[in-house]
Amino acid sequence: MDKTLFIFGFGYSARALARKLGGDFTIIGTSREPGEGVIQWPGGDIGPALSRTTHLLISAGPGADGDPVLRQVRDDIARIAPQLQWVGYLSTTGVYGDHGGGWVSEDTALSPSTKRGQQRVKAEAAWQELAADTGLPLHIFRLAGIYGPGRGPFAKVRRGAARRIIKENQVFSRIHVDDIAQVLAASIATPNPGRIYNVCDDLAAPPEDVLSHAADLLGLPHPPAEDYETAEMTPMARSFYAESKRVRNDRIKGELGVKLLYPTYREGLAALLKAEG
Repeated sequence: MDKTLFIFGFGYSARALARKLGGDFTIIGTSREPGEGVIQWPGGDIGPALSRTTHLLISAGPGADGDPVLRQVRDDIARIAPQLQWVGYLSTTGVYGDHGGGWVSEDTALSPSTKRGQQRVKAEAAWQELAADTGLPLHIFRLAGIYGPGRGPFAKVRRGAARRIIKENQVFSRIHVDDIAQVLAASIATPNPGRIYNVCDDLAAPPEDVLSHAADLLGLPHPPAEDYETAEMTPMARSFYAESKRVRNDRIKGELGVKLLYPTYREGLAALLKAEG
């Protein structure tokens, strides 16, 4: 049987998965904007594509009015549930909330402190409800901060626009987009419906350390340091500092057999700089 992966939200991470799967799958993706190789959605007719879908990835985030996919095509997905071999939902480690730099795992209670995190918790629950109702083979992936080609710190450091925002005990977990792709591909190869996976690297680190390392790689001075309490920041930027935690990734290694391409930001940044030539 031909394998068709339908992706709601054909963005940065989804495109990395498409590259990883290569010619093994027919890939169909949606985007809010028209473009080559995507179905514009909402607005376009996705019925024929869904009817032949064997694998489904939801990479479109929720909003104030809930999950956009379930809101508009829940019944269509329920109808094709029996033919689906794998469904992946891309969530965020923001669902865990703030742990003061402490460790969290997939079994940690969800207590998001941001609106984005709260919306994700509701969306996860809505997809789990659909899975319980229909047998949908759902897998949830809670992604840490994503970086990769075109999403590294080098451009800001080169422009002199980077700032090292210092907040005591602040650490973030990260993940290279190519490692997201290999985690998803490993799950597709060995489905375990109902499972939840944290997707992050091995080293949660203060954001200022990452910027300093990027500057070192470029041979440039470290960006200026600013205290979090007095730094001028947008509400969105400030919200990223509302939570501090270290995220465990044992499950992707032990159950999916994933060996990270970039175990820490150091390997990841070095690879990005080398790829720039």
